[in-house]
Amino acid sequence: MHRGYKYFSTILLAAALATPLAMAKPMQDHDDHDRDDHRVYDRDHKDYHNWDANEDRLYRHWLETKHEVYRDFTRLDAKRQREYWEWRHNHEEHEEHEHDHN
Repeated sequence: MHRGYKYFSTILLAAALATPLAMAKPMQDHDDHDRDDHRVYDRDHKDYHNWDANEDRLYRHWLETKHEVYRDFTRLDAKRQREYWEWRHNHEEHEEHEHDHN
């Protein structure tokens, strides 16, 4: 009987340790999603942009117009980031007009 109790306590301990790990995974996924939405400063225009799904879509469109493969915006050098923001500001009016008709 003592041997069975030792085996049972080992299983119980393993389950107790695994529970927080199982619960942490969904929270981690949620945190990763929150990191996608952040503010990015445009130095030349002295304003902030919310980097959300819409901004990501526009950024990917800009890359396509340049015939470039996707690269995370934060990995672009400062010159390329400024190029994007310049393009973005020149296309804001068009985007707002398009958004109003959807």
